[in-house]
Amino acid sequence: MKRDGGLSGIYTMVVAGLFLAGFFLTVVFGAQTYRQIVAGQTRNNQARVLLSYISTCVRLNDTPGAVSVLEEEGRPVLSIADGDTGFALRIYQEGDRLVEDYGEAGAELYPADAQTIGETKVFRIEELGGDAYAVVTDAGRVLFCLRSDKRTEGRADD
Repeated sequence: MKRDGGLSGIYTMVVAGLFLAGFFLTVVFGAQTYRQIVAGQTRNNQARVLLSYISTCVRLNDTPGAVSVLEEEGRPVLSIADGDTGFALRIYQEGDRLVEDYGEAGAELYPADAQTIGETKVFRIEELGGDAYAVVTDAGRVLFCLRSDKRTEGRADD
């Protein structure tokens, strides 16, 4: 008996087509899942960058009297003095962005020349008493305590 080659060929093509369709569906669903994971990770990283950048700037310039909270042009400004240079790093909100600029301490802000730190709709600075502060953004809240005044307590001046 001779087999009909036409039916066997069609059956083989149908099975191969089903395997190929399954493979493409797996690739499409995998790529979509990967995109969602990367998007979530990117959002988390941006939130961490925003908050950790602020605390890092404060800690790097933690000297007596370096950090101050100002109200300029109707918005809160975190001003961090750069040593004894008379200049300061100023962090504030401009629109939906958190920005920083570097200029003379007490001078007007330069939002057009400011560097974007990240996107946020909320920016508040809370003085918690003593040397403790909290900076609140829509990414969360970062707490920091200035340690510079504590390092100089109890020292005798020469």
